[in-house]
Amino acid sequence: MASVIESAWTYLITNFNDFQLACLGSFFLHESVFFLSGLPFILLERAGWLSKYKIQTKNNSPAAQEKCISRLLLYHFCVNLPLMMASYPVFKLMGMRSTLPLPSWKVISTQVFFYFILEDFVFYWGHRILHTKWLYKHVHSVHHEYATPFGLTSEYAHPAEILFLGFATIVGPAITGPHLITLWLWMVLRVLETVEAHCGYHFPWSLSNFLPLYGGADFHDYHHRLLYTKSGNYSSTFVYMDWLFGTDKGYRRLKELKSDACEAEGKEM
Repeated sequence: MASVIESAWTYLITNFNDFQLACLGSFFLHESVFFLSGLPFILLERAGWLSKYKIQTKNNSPAAQEKCISRLLLYHFCVNLPLMMASYPVFKLMGMRSTLPLPSWKVISTQVFFYFILEDFVFYWGHRILHTKWLYKHVHSVHHEYATPFGLTSEYAHPAEILFLGFATIVGPAITGPHLITLWLWMVLRVLETVEAHCGYHFPWSLSNFLPLYGGADFHDYHHRLLYTKSGNYSSTFVYMDWLFGTDKGYRRLKELKSDACEAEGKEM
């Protein structure tokens, strides 16, 4: 497996320069993973498939879904791509490389774990700030236009928010100066996580059922359903910050009430 990855990487660095790989390659990878993982949830919602796992009964209209897609394409090409190109010198200055040898899996996994923990910390505080009255009204309310989220709404946001919260995603790699393959893996995992958190479905195989402190769709869906001043659940991937600061109390109380209701129904039967 390692030799296959190394051979593929050799092809890439032989045929493309660092700038092309870090900017255009990263953008293409992001778009591919984002839309391929997010579009199926639009199909599920429109067709009504797996509806028993849908968290909310309300569905988004086709017009609302199409508005989301068109706005995303605009933001991705006019905000995300220029941002990737502008940040390239910073990453190079911090030590990012694409040359062989590839880093070991131990190095890659350690760095990606660090990125998740740091991103959760930075994102939590940035997200809480966006829920203050002025910033919510003028910036963050764009993301909350969809009270019933679906996968692609994960990146539907005001351009200022894209820049603001995007910092949480890139600060870890900017500090460590990783190999480009590590950066790509981090980006893929982060995209898959945020799409899953906004997908609107809680499946038996959802990671939140197996991975401690992982938020997932049920956790974040609660955040979208409530008024901005009372929502809580500000965390990104892992929910340790909400737990530490008590901003998930409403969500945990709701889960307890649902659990008690299920137990009562079971006893009656």
